[in-house]
Amino acid sequence: MGSAAVLVLCLTAVHVAAATVHHEHSQCIDNPPDLSLRGVEAGRVIDGLPGGYRAYVTGLYISPRAVVLASDIYGWVRVTHTEVTAAQDAKPIFASLRKDGKSIGVGGYCWGGKFAAETAKTEDIEVVVLNHPSLVTTGDMKGVVLLQHYEVKRPIEILGAQNDTITPPELVHQFEQTLSERMEIPYFVKIFPRVSHGFACRYNTTDPFAFKSAEKALAYMLDWFHKYLK
Repeated sequence: MGSAAVLVLCLTAVHVAAATVHHEHSQCIDNPPDLSLRGVEAGRVIDGLPGGYRAYVTGLYISPRAVVLASDIYGWVRVTHTEVTAAQDAKPIFASLRKDGKSIGVGGYCWGGKFAAETAKTEDIEVVVLNHPSLVTTGDMKGVVLLQHYEVKRPIEILGAQNDTITPPELVHQFEQTLSERMEIPYFVKIFPRVSHGFACRYNTTDPFAFKSAEKALAYMLDWFHKYLK
């Protein structure tokens, strides 16, 4: 599923925090992207999307398939843009893509993993992949609130990390156990060895093992989209 076969939208937010709140060290901030490694720009930035979004868009627009990528929280005002409201804000984007006849997959990283899980509870998209997610709970896999079901209902792949302190393997295995009890939803779960939270997008580019792990995670995500994104 190369860029010529699918339309890819990398969502970011135009809102920025007025002040930075300092917390204890988190793996979320390790290994920021090395912007010097950028290659030739293949797409373009689109501003003014619903919900305060902007997107880097690449690929063939006439493709019947679209992949929406959601990264981490940085750039969002955390109090006013929770994962739930962010998924709601993105509904017009999904609606526009569907109006154009596209089937939609969502890939999420860190905070974006929770965003992806929220979209998978709707009819807006077809398939999701969660890469080293944060803030995701077993209730997202199967939850009932006031006798109504609020749970993932789309094929879901979860890629975790052995040394993740944000969403440790024990929690990822709880997700897997919950999904296994449902039977009706396709799922796949993998824990990548010797890597930490952020391994799929925030990794040490000088570490061959880290680089290879990120490549493998991307391959798993693409394979999952190939399988379920028609």
